[in-house]
Amino acid sequence: MVVRTRLLSEQLIKKRFPHLRYIRVHTHGKNTATIYAWNDDLQLPHKEIRSLKLFASDHLHPYVCFKVKSYNMVQTDRVPQVHELPHSVIQTAMSRKLDQDEIMSLINRLFSFGELTFNRYDSSNATIYFDFHSTVSVNQADKELMCNYLSELIPLGSSCEVTYY
Repeated sequence: MVVRTRLLSEQLIKKRFPHLRYIRVHTHGKNTATIYAWNDDLQLPHKEIRSLKLFASDHLHPYVCFKVKSYNMVQTDRVPQVHELPHSVIQTAMSRKLDQDEIMSLINRLFSFGELTFNRYDSSNATIYFDFHSTVSVNQADKELMCNYLSELIPLGSSCEVTYY
């Protein structure tokens, strides 16, 4: 199965809807995500909302229920800002061949002082659990970075948790 990340989904939307100027996709909970968009006039007509919903159901992650909202709702919905990402994370997240092994391999290269392993997937709450076994104590900044990177690499509609050992 192809992992549809936020970055890949946004790219697919931009390709299909080049007239949309602002696009942001965000996971809001278990198997749910929202597409935020605006055209050049800073509007999102009802026709575009319908088209985006159809596109999402046909071409994005098949197990995710997508909502479509006007881009200005990003603030109201408290969507976190996009963090600056290393090129390797962007490149991996954009891959149409991304899988669990590639995700762990990339994280292990970026955080070479330990090893990330898959623990389990809880389908009842769409959470992926990882373990990170480290040779040193992992500081809070590295924990936040790892979570940011993982959130860009896992499928839309999912969340993740990392246990540090």
